[in-house]
Amino acid sequence: MPSPRSPQTPRAAGDAAPAGTKPAKQRDAFFDNAKYLAIVLVAMGHAWEPLKSQSRIIEAVYTVVYTFHMPAFIIISGYFSRSFDMRPDRLKRLVTGVLVPYVLFETAYSLFQRYAAPDPSQAITLLDPWYLTWFLVALFVWRLTTPLWKLVRWPLPLALTIAVLASVSPDIGDDLDLQRVLQFLPFFVLGLVMKPEHFQLVRRREVRILSVPVFAAALAVGWWAVPRMNTAWFYHRDAAQNLGAPWWSGAVMTFALFGCSLLLTACFFAWVPRRTFWFTALGAGTLYGYLLHGFLVKAADYWGWYEPSWLHKPLGEIAVTLVAAAAVTVLCTRPFQRIFRFAMEPKMEWAFKRDAKELAREREKARA
Repeated sequence: MPSPRSPQTPRAAGDAAPAGTKPAKQRDAFFDNAKYLAIVLVAMGHAWEPLKSQSRIIEAVYTVVYTFHMPAFIIISGYFSRSFDMRPDRLKRLVTGVLVPYVLFETAYSLFQRYAAPDPSQAITLLDPWYLTWFLVALFVWRLTTPLWKLVRWPLPLALTIAVLASVSPDIGDDLDLQRVLQFLPFFVLGLVMKPEHFQLVRRREVRILSVPVFAAALAVGWWAVPRMNTAWFYHRDAAQNLGAPWWSGAVMTFALFGCSLLLTACFFAWVPRRTFWFTALGAGTLYGYLLHGFLVKAADYWGWYEPSWLHKPLGEIAVTLVAAAAVTVLCTRPFQRIFRFAMEPKMEWAFKRDAKELAREREKARA
């Protein structure tokens, strides 16, 4: 998941772990790099939204990026949810790291829209996720159902069936953004069933080479599709009937977009660096960047930052792209993690009972 956890400092060579403790688990630079690059693409995509209607190139790139950036995030989220069970400490972490941030940021975004837009009619409700907060609701639901997906015999076909049924069911409504929760579900389940060797397959040199013509073809198709296709399909938030299409097209588009998303996600993973770079540590703070950059994007829209005509020309579009990448990068850094940790990683010890096993482990460590 886009985790707020900071990377653990590796032990110096020759240092021994204290008696009775396990050595700290090393973070994989590949996944931190993938999360950082994906969150940069998310911010760029949001920054392009006011520009794409006047630029076919921007809309083509926007379409391609929206095909894989959230699926990549969700697959990684599922992959790192494989060990989730109903153990008390993991449930506590799910509440404090996902549910509480949802409540706080859903309220904050609603207040921001009410007083910055201004839109005094904007209600504060936790049943209708606004803008970016849908991902937290989805992650909470997906992770709670993880034990079930590990139990069934064919989890991915079942998840695809649920996504298809959602895509042809307009009566699901907007509560908790269930359309997105259900239509993006196969990517999370795919992450659950993946193993480390699957990521090794897409990191081979030949896959990296083949991904170049695949991305070029995707951009060409995106250019062709701009005047011919409704880009709302890529948001996975509506049934086919809501988009003015026949009901059966929901099933067709679910499978088609799932295949296209997997292909481009594999190409994206193929080019993610494996080594540690200056931005690798920022992969641990991507949830901060994800939730905070939305305020900047909406402020730019509400306060007319896109009104200058030069922003709608090639150099302006490049400038917007670079500013979006730089802004989300800054929001992932340690200072912003420290400032907003109260909302992203609240301790909330007062709200939970102490687990008997945890207390026993602490007493055992103290005796050791």
